[in-house]
Amino acid sequence: MAGDPVKNRQVYEEDLNNCGLKKTKHRMAVLDIMDKSEQPRTAEDIFAALQTRRVSINLSTVYRTLDVLVANRLLNRLSISQDGRALYEYNRRVHRHYLVCIGCHKIVPIDGCPLEDYSRKLEAETDYVISGHKLDLYGYCPECRAKESPCGHD
Repeated sequence: MAGDPVKNRQVYEEDLNNCGLKKTKHRMAVLDIMDKSEQPRTAEDIFAALQTRRVSINLSTVYRTLDVLVANRLLNRLSISQDGRALYEYNRRVHRHYLVCIGCHKIVPIDGCPLEDYSRKLEAETDYVISGHKLDLYGYCPECRAKESPCGHD
């Protein structure tokens, strides 16, 4: 949604209103940052982005804001970082899986879901009702592979 800032603001306001949440400058700023972000981000990254925008906020308020937005399904909380920190992304209401670079920690969403057919098959075989799944693939992106020396050492 990198388009019209006024239109984006209206969407954020509608989303907050539909959830019964007040429109606050912190919530609006976090939604805007996350909507424009190409990568999932940590709370610390979001805090730094807010500081860059000169939004007066402390880190604990960022965490509380993220918790509220996740609880109301306006953001998604991911647990794919290798250091155990939660990552957040704008909820675009699409099912996603990710490629995660072990070298630079870049995260790339994967289009489509390779597990849809498998999930249906498992439901039929096990009589489970599968409500969701997670698939994250780890490896090295082309840029990190290009940096590697021929001996496999940096």
